[in-house]
Amino acid sequence: MAGKSASLHIVWFRDDLRLSDHPALHAASQSGAPVICLYVLDDTSNAQLRPLGGAARWWLAQSLRALQADLNALGSRLVLRRGPAAKVIAALARETGAAAVFWNEIAQAPHLAAAERVAASLQAIGVAAQSFPGDLLAAPPSIRTKDGRGLRVFTPFWRRVQASGDPPKPLPAPAKLGRAPDVATDRLETWRLEPSQPDWAGGLRETWEPGERSAQARLNAFLETGVSGYSVQRDRPDRDGTSGLSPHLRFGEISPRQVWHAARFAAAARPALAGDIDKFLSEVGWREFCRHLLFDVSDLADRNLQPSFDAFAWRRDDKALAAWQRGQTGYPVVDAGMRQLWHTGTMHNRVRMVVASFLVKHLLIDWREGEKWFWNTLVDADAGSNPANWQWVAGSGADAAPYFRVFNPILQGEKFDPDGAYVRRWVPELGQLPTGLIHQPWSASPLELKAAGVELGTTYPQPIVDHRRGRERALEAYAKTRNG
Repeated sequence: MAGKSASLHIVWFRDDLRLSDHPALHAASQSGAPVICLYVLDDTSNAQLRPLGGAARWWLAQSLRALQADLNALGSRLVLRRGPAAKVIAALARETGAAAVFWNEIAQAPHLAAAERVAASLQAIGVAAQSFPGDLLAAPPSIRTKDGRGLRVFTPFWRRVQASGDPPKPLPAPAKLGRAPDVATDRLETWRLEPSQPDWAGGLRETWEPGERSAQARLNAFLETGVSGYSVQRDRPDRDGTSGLSPHLRFGEISPRQVWHAARFAAAARPALAGDIDKFLSEVGWREFCRHLLFDVSDLADRNLQPSFDAFAWRRDDKALAAWQRGQTGYPVVDAGMRQLWHTGTMHNRVRMVVASFLVKHLLIDWREGEKWFWNTLVDADAGSNPANWQWVAGSGADAAPYFRVFNPILQGEKFDPDGAYVRRWVPELGQLPTGLIHQPWSASPLELKAAGVELGTTYPQPIVDHRRGRERALEAYAKTRNG
């Protein structure tokens, strides 16, 4: 083991793949000591940490490449190692004689436990460990009820966060990093994060450019030209009315407080946008709310927050589940959303609610089945937001929608995709139908279908469940659960 050097620090990167507003990296760089930047892929030994889904693994590979390039520009490099984080980090500290290891905390039970194991392994060999808050606007212990519990309703939660004042201002990226000794690093390609046979990621590559620079550019462009009208446009899947920041936030290519301060600056400079910016920040607040839920409920993806749902009579219907996954339900806006998800790794938020409601209410399929599918196919699959949103739709979670709210996929399509542009983009076999029929092709006459080149049951499926019957069945099942 090399002798400990006060002139060497390790920064352990986690879900914070950026250089700016990175408290751990900032502290290490300010010391003037050489810095080893380390990312550990711990996907083999720790059952508590949920393995990434396929789309998120693809994003991680691109994000790590972007971080490598940004570090290279500072004269540094990113060291990649695979294995149990506690073992890998302690071994690197021994190998290099590091004096300290810094990281940003992730306020989720599995990640906190992993960090505790790292700290213990470092303490055992006499290496200092220091963690910093970095993934939230407010620490979960600071937003509690009088009896010490986390809040379960969003509006009072968000009021409390806002009342606590502005978060600290973002930290600048280091101007330079002290050159560390060369150490062995894995080749990213050997981690096999990206699909190859078959390579299904073409649509992801068309849609996204992961990395910190892209995240900053996306935020700036949104606040400059996209936020005007956000309160209304955000519900229109046929328009580019959202920020597209969720995967960048998921992997920490941009921090919540960077988003907060940039948005507040934009609102101060252009007061007419204040309402739209407040609505945008409330969406960041919802992410925060879901993260705080996960702080208290580590098994959010598996357990109903409302115990009454433990006895809910979910249906097992593999054929219907597969039709939903493939975008073959016979409901155009549902199918458009599911196909957009498969091709791009994302889905418009309004449509996410519609397709989720369809699965758990029209089909009465357990919300956990939908959550798993989204976890595997979303580039922004977040351990807090994904299960919390599914539970919200199902009615089993925090601040849940009323059980009698069953989204009508026909009316939702007509209201939020009034010209049918979204459906025509993702369900092209319906593209020639008149606008008045595109959200309910089964109501078209045989002549209208023929003129549009549509043969129901052949070129496009008949609805797999009647809307009215599905709604009635859902309300009956929910009423039984509600009445015990």
